[in-house]
Amino acid sequence: QVQLVESGGGLVQPGGSLRLSCAASGSGFSINTMGWYRQAPGKQRELVAAITSGGSTNYADSVKGRFTISRDNAKNTMYLQMNSLKPEDTAVYYCNAVLLVSGILRDYWGQGTQVTVSS
Repeated sequence: QVQLVESGGGLVQPGGSLRLSCAASGSGFSINTMGWYRQAPGKQRELVAAITSGGSTNYADSVKGRFTISRDNAKNTMYLQMNSLKPEDTAVYYCNAVLLVSGILRDYWGQGTQVTVSS
């Protein structure tokens, strides 16, 4: 069974940094695109950043220059380095991956990790 497990959320002061990780576990799959989404209270889930299997990236305008997405294909793990955090970055962050499983592309989500930016 394929699972995405996130870690690294927490409470940080404005201007601080956090690093999120998302590891895909299981067997019999290959990873296509991976991405981070976030959902703040009362708002829709939004794409924060995404990275393809070849390493191409794209970011939401609100995080460009502050967040960096990366992946380690050998470890089936994706990261989100978040710097210069702002209160408006407060949200539950979700890991997403499109996996090729038994010849079919399937969409997987992590359980979410809370990021709170507050003094």
